[in-house]
Amino acid sequence: MLYWFFVKSLSPIARTRFNPTCVGVENIPKEGGAIIAANHLAVIDDAVIPMTSPRMVHFMGKAEYFEGKGIKGRFKKWWFTQAGVFPVDRAGGAKSQGAMDTARELIEQGHVFGIHPEGTRSPDGRLFRGHTGVARLAYETGVPLIPTAIIGTRDIQQPGTVIPSKGAVTVIYGEPIVVGKKPDDEIAHDEIRELTDEMMRRIQKMSGQEYVDMYAQDYKKMLKEAEEKKTENIEA
Repeated sequence: MLYWFFVKSLSPIARTRFNPTCVGVENIPKEGGAIIAANHLAVIDDAVIPMTSPRMVHFMGKAEYFEGKGIKGRFKKWWFTQAGVFPVDRAGGAKSQGAMDTARELIEQGHVFGIHPEGTRSPDGRLFRGHTGVARLAYETGVPLIPTAIIGTRDIQQPGTVIPSKGAVTVIYGEPIVVGKKPDDEIAHDEIRELTDEMMRRIQKMSGQEYVDMYAQDYKKMLKEAEEKKTENIEA
């Protein structure tokens, strides 16, 4: 109930700033589980999708949002929980598995799960390589995988900006990719990599972004190391 209260009460205010256009909303099934897989350009991406989706969308949020101390920390945890967000440890591997298990349970219960396959916001507006977790979820649950393109959010909310400026954004829900449900031990890495790459190709075609065949986290790490080396050279 609070999710829809937030969406219905805050959307009119947000719409005056974002002016969102939605394309392909008919590709979101009216009932049953589904996965919305979208590119990630800005923090407000996770507000734009609920504003344009006719169904509640559950998202992962980084664990730090749920671990704050004091009144502010408790409020943030309450806010994200009521908004349908659950925590994920972005370290990957076993630390992230609990969140993926929660996502699978939600999907199997008939809910819509939203995820950004790049794993983090794009560092420069390009589309980076997708992680395979979303494809594995599609095979484990057998629900439609909906490639989704978000356009314009980075233009109105540059990195480091809290309050977005006025502008226009577009959300395109693409044609669903349907795969057959498989037991976990029958899901091959090659096929989840192939499905992930196909999903990213569809997102790239809809968004018009330049594609980078590299994980965004690795690119950010490379940029950080280059900046640190530059600083060391200046200090020397």
